[in-house]
Amino acid sequence: MKFVDEARINVIAGDGGNGALGFRREKYIPRGGPDGGDGGDGGSVFLRATESLNTLADFRHQRTYLAERGENGRGQNCSGAGGKDCIVDVPVGTVATDRSNGQVIADLRHPGQTIEVAKGGWHGLGNARFKSSTNQAPRKTTDGTPGERRELLLELRVLADVGLLGLPNAGKSTLIRQLSSARPKVADYPFTTLHPNLGVVSIEPHRSFVMADIPGLIEGAAEGHGLGVRFLKHLSRTRILLHLIDVMPIDESDPVEGAISIVKELKKHSEVLHAKERWLVLNKTDLLPESDVDAHCDAIVQQLEWKGPVHRVSAASGNGTRTLAADIMNHLERLREQDEEAAAKASGKSSSGKEDEVSTDDA
Repeated sequence: MKFVDEARINVIAGDGGNGALGFRREKYIPRGGPDGGDGGDGGSVFLRATESLNTLADFRHQRTYLAERGENGRGQNCSGAGGKDCIVDVPVGTVATDRSNGQVIADLRHPGQTIEVAKGGWHGLGNARFKSSTNQAPRKTTDGTPGERRELLLELRVLADVGLLGLPNAGKSTLIRQLSSARPKVADYPFTTLHPNLGVVSIEPHRSFVMADIPGLIEGAAEGHGLGVRFLKHLSRTRILLHLIDVMPIDESDPVEGAISIVKELKKHSEVLHAKERWLVLNKTDLLPESDVDAHCDAIVQQLEWKGPVHRVSAASGNGTRTLAADIMNHLERLREQDEEAAAKASGKSSSGKEDEVSTDDA
């Protein structure tokens, strides 16, 4: 199935049913009074995250989703039935934006998460509702209100802990093949990756993380050149970005200039992405003479004025990749511990799980 990460759909909630106009007419009951029932509420439209889907391809064929209208009320104080809701299954990681105002109305990150995106109309009132001491035979009713209608932009953003960033042919696909069971296409020409690939990197039982490989960026990507900028949104949820640099490009280009151009494109596209933690991964060190590896890699780091973590690897041979994966796992675990501590403090509890004691001095 073709990978599709964007789709536009229309969601239409059901209108509310109208209230009924009726009077009770039975033998020996000359003034039975009003008995028109209320209408039913219109059905709403919900988006539900499911792991059974991994692209938005299905939405190319069906673009409109409707919930049922509420039934009209009836006599004898019978209310109309409510309309059935419409539940639309989408892949985990889908973000829904209202195209009329650009507002994000749903961000589905967890399986089973369900969010209402179009609310059904409110039911109309039957004339029985308007009976009073001064109006024993009201003829007033109200119609149900219309259901919400929206045009949504659905965007799929893959859920990964680590994202790979770099020029085409930097070795991103080879690295993810080396560390995980993912098998993206690998070749000695650029743009072999045409859509994001996910791989689970297992360090040991119960210790693993997800890595995302996206198409490579080129200079001018922010203006629409190349493929990578279209998929940069998939890196928005990652905790760490690995900036892969080919230390021996086959076109003999300057790896430092290439790295700087990627950083510039990243900043043009998103300040949030640019601010994410980045590690430098110097790849294809196996192509250098062993005696030149240190000097060559050190020169790249110095010219980039890189202050963060640096790893030297050969994705093809696997040299240095397991150390890289282990360091990433340890760092992610520290970040998760920090998140848990921050959440505990926000909820008024210490990291031990007990509520913080508050002492007060006697007046």
